[in-house]
Amino acid sequence: MDQINSLRTENKFKKTEIGEIPVDWEIDTLKNVAKINMGQSPSSKNCFDYENGLPFFQGKAEFGDKYPKAVKWCNSPKKLADVGDILISVRAPVGDVNIAPAKSCIGRGLAAIRGIRTNNKFLYFILDYFKDKLKKIGQGSTFKAINKNVLFDLIIPLPPLSEQKKIAEILSTVDETIEKKKSIIEKIKELKKGLMQELLTRGIGHTKFKKTELGEIPEEWDVLTLKDVGEIITGNTPPTKYKEYYNGNYLWATPADLGNSKYIKSTHRMITDKGLRVIRPVPENSILVVCIGSTIGKVGMASTIMATNQQINSIICNPKWNHHFVYYWLEKISDYLVSLSGKHAIPILNKTLFSFVLIPKPSKNEQEIIGTLLDSVDEVIENEKNYCNYMMIFKRALMRMLLIGKIRVRV
Repeated sequence: MDQINSLRTENKFKKTEIGEIPVDWEIDTLKNVAKINMGQSPSSKNCFDYENGLPFFQGKAEFGDKYPKAVKWCNSPKKLADVGDILISVRAPVGDVNIAPAKSCIGRGLAAIRGIRTNNKFLYFILDYFKDKLKKIGQGSTFKAINKNVLFDLIIPLPPLSEQKKIAEILSTVDETIEKKKSIIEKIKELKKGLMQELLTRGIGHTKFKKTELGEIPEEWDVLTLKDVGEIITGNTPPTKYKEYYNGNYLWATPADLGNSKYIKSTHRMITDKGLRVIRPVPENSILVVCIGSTIGKVGMASTIMATNQQINSIICNPKWNHHFVYYWLEKISDYLVSLSGKHAIPILNKTLFSFVLIPKPSKNEQEIIGTLLDSVDEVIENEKNYCNYMMIFKRALMRMLLIGKIRVRV
């Protein structure tokens, strides 16, 4: 990050079609500074779900943070992207960008762009910066797409080439920092999986084991059901016709609010005190489990008194159980919970079946040790994710300053 020291504030600007830019910068259309190759879908008979030919990218659905992931291949492509080309989504959702990791086939949902009078990495960041503008253009069209002319005529700022390279280097360094953090997070998650398997089935310091419906567990442990853990409450929805029930200060969770972090600290919708009183609230440290819908098995923990909708069952642990231990057991068996829901049009794990799901019961002291160990790992993951989020916010702010010349790099 030493490159940050090369920044300086700009104070001489000129007005252009895209706003104020430094006096020594230019503007130009994308077609004059880059090669643009609009995608075209190949015949379906030449496309495969296994490796046969080139990776086939069709749109935003295959995009990653920076590089797309192939799920289809094509042995007779009509349009190609070269390695390093910028891939831009031209059909809903419009404007998102990735970089081609290899020579690839591109469908009509994408265009491939390569700088010819501009630094390609700089161009990648410029197009990422302008994606909101392209989204607005796409939303104004009938099919929520942008055509060839929109891309060709997109006006972009052009610093001197040496400055373009320096800007790209700085932003690439920030990207590398973010990518390293994300890699660390994934490694810690893998460590956590191993710890969960070991601690939740073998315990701590045990030498004698017994066979049970859950497999081998320590001899001292019992096997009980979730109804033995505590009270199970199915959530509810305050009547939507009463506005006074909504937009208050209490969390009201739906399945979309679970799965990102252990503790539920924010929800898409909030309810008022009146709204909370017409449904059943759950206390802090209640364990929330999705039991209806496509995301059955997702778990979360209440960070405060709150409520949920009817797709979620909450467990309020009695004093014999450690809530962290119960949470991690449910996280461990999430795939099993999915299997219990059957093959219905709308998957459902009813409350009765959920109540009889098995759970091992160590002593309260061992539960607390196991729960604390795994919680400490989650805390590390959360801290790393928070830093990663901070760096992404920092990057967007830096892009706003660098890519319109409010701050300049020394070259």
